[in-house]
Amino acid sequence: MAKTEEAKDPAAKEGKGKLKLIILVVVGLLLAVGLSVGATWYFMHKSASAPAEETPAAAANVKPAAIYESMTPAFVVNFKQNGRDRYMQVSIVLQARDKADMEALKVHTPVIRNNLVMLFSGQPFDTLTTPIGQEMLRQKATASVQEVAQKEVGKPVIDQVLFTNFVLQ
Repeated sequence: MAKTEEAKDPAAKEGKGKLKLIILVVVGLLLAVGLSVGATWYFMHKSASAPAEETPAAAANVKPAAIYESMTPAFVVNFKQNGRDRYMQVSIVLQARDKADMEALKVHTPVIRNNLVMLFSGQPFDTLTTPIGQEMLRQKATASVQEVAQKEVGKPVIDQVLFTNFVLQ
């Protein structure tokens, strides 16, 4: 009889071991599913309430509305190319974000216009006929205006110079 008890004992231990393993796996899966559902609910609830709460950091990331200031009259520059007279007419608008800074910069419009006329007249006419040449000129004009603003107002003031009309003849 001792042999039959020994034969049953290893099988009984093996069956109990498998049952414990299955129970542990099922409990682990239930915990994982529960945590997943709980975390999903938490983050969904948190993100739904976030737009209602405006933090100072979130408000600081929002850019103020753009302000546009036209520089009138349009700039007219003449060139000599291959013995022919050529002309360029450019209408410019300054884009900024702070109205008070833009008003402070308006006082220095004569200096800005002078620098832009000198910049425009110093360009080779051939480069102005290409879109790349025009974009490079626009970027140089932006840098020129920002340089005056930095010197006179203490900050760049404008985001960019925009060409609203560009005519070559």
